[in-house]
Amino acid sequence: MKPAPASSARASRISRRQFTATGIAVGAAVGVHTSRSASAQATSPSEKLGVAICGVNSRGGEHIRGFDKDPRTEIRVLVDIDEKVGNSRADKVADLQGLRPKVVKNFREALDMDDVQILTSATPNHWHALMGVEAMQAGKDVYIEKPISHNIHEGRALVAAAAKYGRMFQTGTQCRSSSGCREGMQFLADGGIGEVKLARGLCYKRRKSIGPLGDYEIPAGVDFNLWSGPASYTDPKLTRQRFHYDWHWQRHYGNGDSGNQGPHQTDVARWGLGLERHPNAVLSYAGRLGYQAERKDPDYVDAGDTANTQVSIYDYGDKTIVFETRGLSVDESADQEINELFGYSKGNKIGVIFYGEDGYLVQGPSYNRCAVFDKQRKLVREFKATSNVGDDHFANFLDAVQSRDASTLHADARCGHLSAAIAHLGNISYYVGQENRVDPKTISESLAKISSLDDDQATLDRTLQHLRDNNVDPEKEQLSLGPVLKFDPEAETFVDNDKAKAMETREYRDGFVVPSAADV
Repeated sequence: MKPAPASSARASRISRRQFTATGIAVGAAVGVHTSRSASAQATSPSEKLGVAICGVNSRGGEHIRGFDKDPRTEIRVLVDIDEKVGNSRADKVADLQGLRPKVVKNFREALDMDDVQILTSATPNHWHALMGVEAMQAGKDVYIEKPISHNIHEGRALVAAAAKYGRMFQTGTQCRSSSGCREGMQFLADGGIGEVKLARGLCYKRRKSIGPLGDYEIPAGVDFNLWSGPASYTDPKLTRQRFHYDWHWQRHYGNGDSGNQGPHQTDVARWGLGLERHPNAVLSYAGRLGYQAERKDPDYVDAGDTANTQVSIYDYGDKTIVFETRGLSVDESADQEINELFGYSKGNKIGVIFYGEDGYLVQGPSYNRCAVFDKQRKLVREFKATSNVGDDHFANFLDAVQSRDASTLHADARCGHLSAAIAHLGNISYYVGQENRVDPKTISESLAKISSLDDDQATLDRTLQHLRDNNVDPEKEQLSLGPVLKFDPEAETFVDNDKAKAMETREYRDGFVVPSAADV
């Protein structure tokens, strides 16, 4: 949709302090179903599996393409709170498969349909877990895009529901089904570059400002009550210009790029390091900086409140994951080693670097490729996917739906939970320390407080240079320094920090509550 005009009376700028969550539930909330028909048992090979796709505006289009392409499935329902989007997509599906799917706004209608065995979700992040839990309670198998949760509580609930109801659950981290990635990760496991204890995930991905924080009209045809779902209403209700997609950069609904792009890379990092557990501790330094310079307006307040510059360090004891987010211009990476490993210096760099005793392995810049380099950073080997990664991932899910063997899934609920939690933990460190804006020297001194196998000072130095390259003086426009947060990997909770513990979950609206793992 087109953004509301900046001159609109409702688009008046408001300060960050005026933007407050109210928790007011306007409109009748839809009650939670307590029992449903378990209709999604395995079908015979001659029967098509009925699919309901939720959220069809953006990534949902890939779900439509993938399930239309597989002869085992038929798309029978499209769910979208924007009726214009839903009907437009339904017309396209009718052209593809000869049958026009039913279009509904409320996903719970699909849960009562006996001809629907599968529910997929490409909705905003704050809806993922509730859809997944209720779908599995209703006997449906589930495919949910990353991150599968908006917070740690939700990820735990999804893992518990999949186990309790015996449902097939696939996380939309497509690298897990890439033959190039699978061969690359096996190469690491076989000692191809020697012992590996450090992985660095990169999301150097340009993200422009999303417009001034304001009070904007909700688009016609959008059911805002259903769109909000588990998230409380804010006052004003809509504070960004572009309704669709830009919710990613508002933490009330999204998780920033650490939780948007990041789960692909941190999932690969975990995979390659063999980490099937949460970290022991995390520290982040981050900020949403540079848009005043970009807009040439020192008083500009962006509608987004997630970090556009962030470094998170995850301590796993014997291993370390570092994840870097950069949303400002990335035409200069400020790091020769990274430039050489990716083969170029300008533009986006999205991927993972594994540091081994005998060389490097780089997953990226596409999901189809892993490349091996020696210690002199000379390319010595490549692994490339031979087919469409997304198709392979949908196919793997459908194989498991038919076989009822969850062990064959490439990215089950626990896999998705562990990788989404990496983003949540890093963001929580940032949010807890957001008001602790400090100079570079203070950040440098703090890095000694967390166990890390990275050259943390070098990572900080190139992050600071990146800011300077974008007309940000980190001495004046300071980054926020989060605390080192200790985390209990077994109990899945923070240790000795009540503020961080409170961010493990959220306040839910009546009728849209994600149950605890014990109560699914």
